[in-house]
Amino acid sequence: MEVFAVAEHSQGELASISLELLHLANLIKGSGKSNAIVISNNGRVFAEQLAKYADKVWAIEDKALENYHPELYTDIIFQVLSRVEKPALVLIGDTAFGKELAPYLAAKLNAPVQTDVVGVEISDRVSISKYIFQGKVMVDVELKASECYVLTVRQSLFKEGPEVGGDVNVISIKPSVVPRRNFVKYIEPAVGEVDISREDVLVTVGKGIGDISKVKIAEELAELLGGVVAGSRIAIDYGWIPKDRQVGISGKVVNPKLYFGLGVSGASQHVMGMKDSELIIAINKDPEAPIFEVAEYCVTGDIHEIVPELINKLRQIKG
Repeated sequence: MEVFAVAEHSQGELASISLELLHLANLIKGSGKSNAIVISNNGRVFAEQLAKYADKVWAIEDKALENYHPELYTDIIFQVLSRVEKPALVLIGDTAFGKELAPYLAAKLNAPVQTDVVGVEISDRVSISKYIFQGKVMVDVELKASECYVLTVRQSLFKEGPEVGGDVNVISIKPSVVPRRNFVKYIEPAVGEVDISREDVLVTVGKGIGDISKVKIAEELAELLGGVVAGSRIAIDYGWIPKDRQVGISGKVVNPKLYFGLGVSGASQHVMGMKDSELIIAINKDPEAPIFEVAEYCVTGDIHEIVPELINKLRQIKG
């Protein structure tokens, strides 16, 4: 099976999900090939980065493709896949970009579509894994037989993979459709002080921290650990932590090397956003706190007694 990953980029930068999709493609391709499709007015800029992890990169260049457009992208991808004889699996990031593009493409290809996929297996059929009921249950779904499948893949799950060193094929494909809407302008989103999805260490505060005056101990702990402070939704709603530092499905999905939860109860939408962290340590007064179900180290007790002692120990170690 030929596996295709649709690259995502914005304002001259390739999104990290693009490489993650290729890592997954290489895991499941079997005797087939991993392919990357990059659509831009200057696809060569991204093609070399993608070729490091793809057997083949299809770089489509055209001035009309300077900015993302779902109708034009669907048309171009369909034309590329029409050149491939074997059945194809199309991977797209489960991002704002992918969530819009995937249904367009699936309808065009008359293909099954599954969103927010966290695992893929290929045998006689294509099977995927995903969470349902707000992350409380993981299910394995066997997709019906089809010549092509479209999947959106959750971010930050396939961060590493072997280098492939494939070929770059720059091709000229003109859009064959006239879009029903036009790109007007790109509005730069407000940039936060930090991007918690890229941090290796997060100290996350929840309702149990008490109030905004108590956030200081989380900041001290984060500084000693070389990380930053984040928050659960309730900490964000109370205004204790900036909105761009919210962990959870309604905030940002994170998987740092160390996640430290202070007074975080562990609502399902929050756990879904951090459960793939490499090491999870949680402190909570409630011994039945849901976050203890995913934490490697669970401490039942008062944050304001435990954390100051931990800070003192860390300072002694650091000298």
